[in-house]
Amino acid sequence: MLNNKSVLITGGTGSFGKKFVETILKLYPEVKRLVIYSRDELKQFEMAQLYPANKYPQVRFFIGDVRDYQRFKRACQGIDVIIHSAALKQVPAAEYNPDEFIKTNINGAQNVIDSALGSQVKIVVALSTDKAAAPINLYGATKLVSDKLFIAANNIKGNRDLRFSVVRYGNVMGSRGSVIPFFMEKAKKGESLPITDREMTRFNISLEEGVEMVLWAIEHAIGGEIFVPKIPSYKLETIAKAIAPNAKLEYVGIRPGEKIHEEMITSSDSFYTIDLGKYYAILSAGAHKEKYLDYYKATEVPRGFQYNSGENTDWIDEKKLRELIVQYVDPDFKPFL
Repeated sequence: MLNNKSVLITGGTGSFGKKFVETILKLYPEVKRLVIYSRDELKQFEMAQLYPANKYPQVRFFIGDVRDYQRFKRACQGIDVIIHSAALKQVPAAEYNPDEFIKTNINGAQNVIDSALGSQVKIVVALSTDKAAAPINLYGATKLVSDKLFIAANNIKGNRDLRFSVVRYGNVMGSRGSVIPFFMEKAKKGESLPITDREMTRFNISLEEGVEMVLWAIEHAIGGEIFVPKIPSYKLETIAKAIAPNAKLEYVGIRPGEKIHEEMITSSDSFYTIDLGKYYAILSAGAHKEKYLDYYKATEVPRGFQYNSGENTDWIDEKKLRELIVQYVDPDFKPFL
């Protein structure tokens, strides 16, 4: 699929980017070029130590910001596939620095779209978040706008063989800034674990599953879909007890812009959502649903259907969480007693 293709990933030095690069080099050793586009020169230097030029000549590092249209347009020359994972993501930071999130998450998304339209790119897959569904915080709102921009871009590509699609999923287990490493560090120091709310739930996905979903979208998307995976939920309390069963839990209250349960498909989306089996796909309001139903051999979801972490039917318990932490976060993990 990606052998003899040139692939560019924005935010390529982040948690997802590093796992994506590792996976591509393993599955598609004949990839023509793999361009890591990001703005942090130190992270690029550190990542380059893992992929020295004499061993991985196809891996290229390109310093730049998605806010800079001219720079990104230059990076897109000769590129076949773009994976857009660059974003500002911290919910509290967005509430205090809204203009910075707009510049990166919205204006940056439009720069990616314009660069793809102005080059020979064939496929664009953008990463989204569960916080983009019925957003109550600025971060989620910027990602919702980004999603809409990518989906709408399919309307202005003309007759070109160019597909824009989006993948939307929940919290990535063990990624930078996620709750599991945070709790593990607290427990290691013997400190109490802060819980925002007793009932708070979140979706869970591993980096490997996120990469697998993006690769699936590259191969199968026809453009105009927001793909949503069927993944399990957990309670924040369950994570705390899985990591440190005897730790004191401190209930600190919900932070600005947080939800008790995260949503990925709202009831309003149900009119445009189809069930592909492993994934759901939210289509644009103007899409010809029959075309997608036939292409994917999919079914329509019931009217009023919604998909959120609190009403999910698939849950992770303490035992399973410990197994997943060993598998995806720390192979030497043992509960802090």
